[in-house]
Amino acid sequence: MTLILKLLQSLFSALHSEGTPGQIAAGIALGSILGLTPLVNLHNVIVFGLIVLLNVSLPGAMLGFALFIPVGFLLDPVFDRIGYTLLLETPALTPLWTRLYNVPVVPLTNFNNTVVLGSFVFAVAFSSPLFFLSQWAVTRYRATVGERVRHSKLYKLISASKLYDIYRLFRPGP
Repeated sequence: MTLILKLLQSLFSALHSEGTPGQIAAGIALGSILGLTPLVNLHNVIVFGLIVLLNVSLPGAMLGFALFIPVGFLLDPVFDRIGYTLLLETPALTPLWTRLYNVPVVPLTNFNNTVVLGSFVFAVAFSSPLFFLSQWAVTRYRATVGERVRHSKLYKLISASKLYDIYRLFRPGP
């Protein structure tokens, strides 16, 4: 229950933040890569580094990660099939996989595992449409629902209270 509340708080914090829709969408797209692929792999360290180094929304990344973990588990058979096709059923790629496996760092990616390779290929291909869809959705939300929430009596009451001032004082972030 606490996890769901934290996720909702993160979602609303991202949607009502000063971040641009592009920053939130980029965070969601990068977080989805973490959620769709098996976690302990070198490529996820790189994606996490991108989340930290680039100017993307961290709450958006956490939201993308949390939303796509269950999707990743559900799609594991599809990922296995994609990886199997790329690794074993495409003879033209065999020299590429052999060369990559002999490069010192590349075996740490675990791309010789069909699920890891399939999920990574799917996640990278899916992240671009997800970015544009998320950007559109955030823009649409802010123009419609977000404005109604900001003008609601409950929002004004909460934001005017001393308790909210104390919350903002201790809240991490800008």
